[in-house]
Amino acid sequence: MPDDTEKTEVMNPTYWRRDGWEARVLKNEEDDGWAVAMTRVGDTEPALVGPWTMGRDKKNPKPLDSLAFTTLVKTAKEVIRRHEHFARALLHKTLTYTRADGVRVRADLDVAADEDDPHAILGCFDDVTGEALRKGRVAPNFKLSATRVDRFVDAGE
Repeated sequence: MPDDTEKTEVMNPTYWRRDGWEARVLKNEEDDGWAVAMTRVGDTEPALVGPWTMGRDKKNPKPLDSLAFTTLVKTAKEVIRRHEHFARALLHKTLTYTRADGVRVRADLDVAADEDDPHAILGCFDDVTGEALRKGRVAPNFKLSATRVDRFVDAGE
Protein backbone atom coordinates (compact mmCIF):
# COMPACT_ATOMS: atom_id res chain seq x y z
CA MET A 1 0.00 0.00 0.00
CA PRO A 2 1.55 3.36 -1.01
CA ASP A 3 2.48 5.83 1.69
CA ASP A 4 0.26 8.93 1.34
CA THR A 5 2.83 11.13 3.10
CA GLU A 6 5.03 10.86 -0.01
CA LYS A 7 2.26 12.50 -2.07
CA THR A 8 1.42 15.24 0.44
CA GLU A 9 2.79 18.60 -0.62
CA VAL A 10 4.44 20.71 2.07
CA MET A 11 5.54 24.28 1.39
CA ASN A 12 7.05 25.90 4.48
CA PRO A 13 9.75 28.60 4.47
CA THR A 14 12.52 26.07 5.29
CA TYR A 15 11.02 22.76 4.12
CA TRP A 16 9.27 21.84 0.88
CA ARG A 17 8.08 18.42 -0.27
CA ARG A 18 6.63 18.18 -3.74
CA ASP A 19 6.90 15.97 -6.85
CA GLY A 20 8.88 13.27 -5.03
CA TRP A 21 11.52 15.66 -3.65
CA GLU A 22 12.26 17.31 -0.33
CA ALA A 23 14.18 20.57 0.14
CA ARG A 24 15.34 21.28 3.67
CA VAL A 25 17.14 24.48 4.71
CA LEU A 26 19.66 23.74 7.45
CA LYS A 27 22.08 25.71 9.58
CA ASN A 28 25.56 25.37 8.08
CA GLU A 29 27.65 23.95 10.92
CA GLU A 30 30.91 25.17 9.38
CA ASP A 31 30.05 28.89 9.40
CA ASP A 32 27.25 31.35 10.15
CA GLY A 33 25.41 30.63 6.91
CA TRP A 34 22.72 28.27 5.74
CA ALA A 35 22.63 25.22 3.46
CA VAL A 36 19.90 23.46 1.52
CA ALA A 37 19.66 19.68 1.16
CA MET A 38 17.71 18.11 -1.71
CA THR A 39 16.58 14.52 -1.14
CA ARG A 40 14.40 12.25 -3.24
CA VAL A 41 11.50 11.04 -1.11
CA GLY A 42 12.46 7.58 0.13
CA ASP A 43 16.23 8.08 -0.17
CA THR A 44 18.31 8.14 3.01
CA GLU A 45 20.97 10.57 1.76
CA PRO A 46 20.54 13.92 0.01
CA ALA A 47 21.36 14.03 -3.69
CA LEU A 48 22.53 17.62 -3.37
CA VAL A 49 23.70 19.85 -0.53
CA GLY A 50 24.67 23.43 -1.23
CA PRO A 51 24.83 26.89 0.26
CA TRP A 52 21.59 28.79 0.83
CA THR A 53 21.02 32.52 0.74
CA MET A 54 20.63 34.62 3.87
CA GLY A 55 17.43 36.59 4.30
CA ARG A 56 17.23 40.36 4.43
CA ASP A 57 17.97 40.39 8.16
CA LYS A 58 21.34 38.67 7.48
CA LYS A 59 20.56 36.22 10.28
CA ASN A 60 17.82 33.88 9.05
CA PRO A 61 17.64 31.95 5.76
CA LYS A 62 15.75 33.22 2.74
CA PRO A 63 12.43 31.32 2.51
CA LEU A 64 12.11 28.60 -0.12
CA ASP A 65 9.85 29.47 -3.04
CA SER A 66 8.53 27.72 -6.13
CA LEU A 67 11.24 28.95 -8.50
CA ALA A 68 14.05 28.03 -6.11
CA PHE A 69 12.52 24.60 -5.46
CA THR A 70 12.16 23.89 -9.19
CA THR A 71 15.77 24.92 -9.81
CA LEU A 72 17.00 22.78 -6.92
CA VAL A 73 15.07 19.73 -8.22
CA LYS A 74 16.55 20.20 -11.69
CA THR A 75 20.07 20.50 -10.26
CA ALA A 76 19.64 17.46 -7.98
CA LYS A 77 18.37 15.36 -10.90
CA GLU A 78 21.44 16.36 -12.93
CA VAL A 79 23.74 15.38 -10.04
CA ILE A 80 22.05 11.97 -9.83
CA ARG A 81 22.25 11.52 -13.62
CA ARG A 82 25.99 12.27 -13.55
CA HIS A 83 26.58 9.83 -10.69
CA GLU A 84 24.67 7.10 -12.52
CA HIS A 85 26.61 7.79 -15.71
CA PHE A 86 29.90 7.58 -13.80
CA ALA A 87 28.85 4.32 -12.11
CA ARG A 88 27.90 2.81 -15.50
CA ALA A 89 31.25 3.90 -16.95
CA LEU A 90 33.04 2.02 -14.17
CA LEU A 91 31.14 -1.16 -15.00
CA HIS A 92 31.25 -0.97 -18.82
CA LYS A 93 34.30 -0.49 -21.02
CA THR A 94 34.66 -0.73 -24.79
CA LEU A 95 37.78 -1.13 -26.91
CA THR A 96 37.88 -1.01 -30.71
CA TYR A 97 41.03 -1.94 -32.63
CA THR A 98 42.23 -3.66 -35.82
CA ARG A 99 43.79 -7.12 -35.52
CA ALA A 100 46.89 -8.18 -37.44
CA ASP A 101 44.65 -10.03 -39.94
CA GLY A 102 42.79 -6.76 -40.71
CA VAL A 103 39.58 -7.58 -38.80
CA ARG A 104 38.25 -4.59 -36.88
CA VAL A 105 37.23 -5.81 -33.40
CA ARG A 106 34.96 -4.22 -30.81
CA ALA A 107 35.36 -5.65 -27.32
CA ASP A 108 32.73 -4.89 -24.66
CA LEU A 109 33.61 -5.60 -21.04
CA ASP A 110 30.70 -5.54 -18.59
CA VAL A 111 31.52 -6.01 -14.92
CA ALA A 112 28.75 -7.63 -12.88
CA ALA A 113 27.96 -5.69 -9.71
CA ASP A 114 27.69 -8.89 -7.69
CA GLU A 115 29.55 -9.16 -4.38
CA ASP A 116 28.84 -12.90 -4.05
CA ASP A 117 30.04 -13.84 -7.54
CA PRO A 118 32.49 -11.23 -8.85
CA HIS A 119 32.97 -11.56 -12.62
CA ALA A 120 32.74 -9.77 -15.92
CA ILE A 121 31.42 -10.69 -19.36
CA LEU A 122 33.65 -9.99 -22.33
CA GLY A 123 31.97 -9.86 -25.72
CA CYS A 124 34.09 -9.58 -28.85
CA PHE A 125 32.53 -8.66 -32.20
CA ASP A 126 33.56 -7.96 -35.76
CA ASP A 127 33.00 -4.21 -35.76
CA VAL A 128 32.07 -4.16 -39.46
CA THR A 129 29.64 -7.11 -39.70
CA GLY A 130 28.54 -7.27 -36.06
CA GLU A 131 29.32 -11.00 -36.01
CA ALA A 132 30.16 -12.35 -32.55
CA LEU A 133 33.74 -13.58 -32.38
CA ARG A 134 33.57 -14.81 -28.81
CA LYS A 135 31.72 -14.05 -25.62
CA GLY A 136 32.48 -15.37 -22.17
CA ARG A 137 33.11 -14.88 -18.52
CA VAL A 138 36.36 -13.27 -17.33
CA ALA A 139 37.76 -11.95 -14.07
CA PRO A 140 36.22 -8.64 -12.94
CA ASN A 141 39.68 -7.03 -13.08
CA PHE A 142 40.32 -8.14 -16.69
CA LYS A 143 42.61 -5.58 -18.35
CA LEU A 144 40.99 -4.52 -21.62
CA SER A 145 43.81 -4.31 -24.19
CA ALA A 146 44.19 -5.44 -27.80
CA THR A 147 46.72 -8.11 -26.78
CA ARG A 148 44.50 -9.56 -24.04
CA VAL A 149 41.40 -9.49 -26.26
CA ASP A 150 43.28 -11.22 -29.11
CA ARG A 151 44.36 -13.97 -26.69
CA PHE A 152 40.77 -14.28 -25.45
CA VAL A 153 39.37 -14.55 -29.00
CA ASP A 154 42.11 -16.90 -30.31
CA ALA A 155 42.74 -19.19 -27.35
CA GLY A 156 39.85 -18.62 -25.02
CA GLU A 157 42.04 -17.15 -22.29
